[in-house]
Amino acid sequence: MTPYWSLFKQWFYSTFSTPLFNIGGEEISISWILKAILLLILVSILARSIKRFLKHYLLALLKINEGTREVIGTLSSLGFATLGYILVLQSLGLDLASFAVIVGGFGVGIGFGLQEITRNLVSGLTLLGESKLKVGDLIEYKGHLGYIQEISLRSTVIRTLKGSQLVVPNTDLTSQVVENWNYENCHRRIEISVGVAYGSDLLLVTELLLEAAFIEKEVLAYPSPKVVFLEYGDNALIFQLWVWIETIERCLLIKSSLNFIIEYKFRQRNISIPFPQRDLWIRNSELLLNQPKKNQESETHFKPDKSPIPTLKDSLQTFPCFQYLNELELRKLIEIGSRRYLKANEIFIHQGEYGHHFCIVLFGEIKAIYETQKVSRLLFNFTEGQYFGELPLLLEVPYPTTMMAAKETHLFLLEKPCFENLLNQYPHLSEEIASELAKRQDILENYQQTLQEMGLIDEKSLKDPITWIRQRLSQIFRL
Repeated sequence: MTPYWSLFKQWFYSTFSTPLFNIGGEEISISWILKAILLLILVSILARSIKRFLKHYLLALLKINEGTREVIGTLSSLGFATLGYILVLQSLGLDLASFAVIVGGFGVGIGFGLQEITRNLVSGLTLLGESKLKVGDLIEYKGHLGYIQEISLRSTVIRTLKGSQLVVPNTDLTSQVVENWNYENCHRRIEISVGVAYGSDLLLVTELLLEAAFIEKEVLAYPSPKVVFLEYGDNALIFQLWVWIETIERCLLIKSSLNFIIEYKFRQRNISIPFPQRDLWIRNSELLLNQPKKNQESETHFKPDKSPIPTLKDSLQTFPCFQYLNELELRKLIEIGSRRYLKANEIFIHQGEYGHHFCIVLFGEIKAIYETQKVSRLLFNFTEGQYFGELPLLLEVPYPTTMMAAKETHLFLLEKPCFENLLNQYPHLSEEIASELAKRQDILENYQQTLQEMGLIDEKSLKDPITWIRQRLSQIFRL
């Protein structure tokens, strides 16, 4: 085996060490090429690491904005990579001075074949140097609205509001019109056109449009909303409401909310929104009038359901905690909530698990079952119009009981941030919740041990847990 091994080593050494050609006075072999590739890859990895360190750690620690961090990181990475490549080639014995003639010759050929890539590289350096477009800017390009996610030397990545990534060559961004919403500020004007019937009170129309703008919280107070009387239309007087917003990505949602508010306000004040009307002239109307009438008895009439299923809006309005909300407030409540459908005997949440929702029973029944190793005891039944989950949600403690559907049940769910925001806006809800908890002494008793272990309740509070609940809610929401 020894002679064969010696022959193999001799063949391996001669194959990888034999010069293939000369460049700049240096003999190039396979081992030289592999060594050069390995070192160049190492330099590239270090250059990327430097960019990542500068962008995400050092410069972020210095509180430099994201666009400037991208510029400094990219240029530093490019400079380190260029210097590293030169040092690697020189350390391997390559004479770059003599190599410059060959590079120049290749450069001429590459310049003709790779003009587009070269233009993109120059455009990338221009974008990074001028900082007219920076990482994090909200831009609109060819109908696409999105945030600049990355600016590299060849292309720019735009994260659209639809969630996709748009890769755009840098030359397109430097040679075409790009709308930058973050250049000075991120304000945008929304225009909402609405027509009212002839003879309407124009002062009242103006007042209602401005009131709708002031109700929407995401509309900026400065510049202040404006109402413009555009023209006399064929069927209506055309008005336009101008409002300015800062969250441009929510433009369509804000416009939808304003349309809901305007329609609600107009309906309250009996302002009519007309629709196009046309007169229809029928020839030979006498023949139509003389046509025999159909046998009315043979026609099928669908009788309306005497007991229609109530809508979600009607169901929510029957609950004491939501009976004071108007249609606009109920619409927002319905938008932020979700629905959960449970089959009979389906478990909604197990005892000991943490809940994430404030739950309202729209239809059906929920059983609260307290379980131990020996017994299983039914504590409460939550039927239509009742709610549960507020205490585990607010105090961040696990459920003391297993919540199971007694029959087919529909729930309306509000996540914790939405529920807390609701309590902040409507202080009477906290009093309503505290009063409801007074009816659930057994549940409060089961919570006492858990609350004591968490340091949320003391011996004095154990004597009057309902008063403690009211105080706790007031502390949480500063009511």
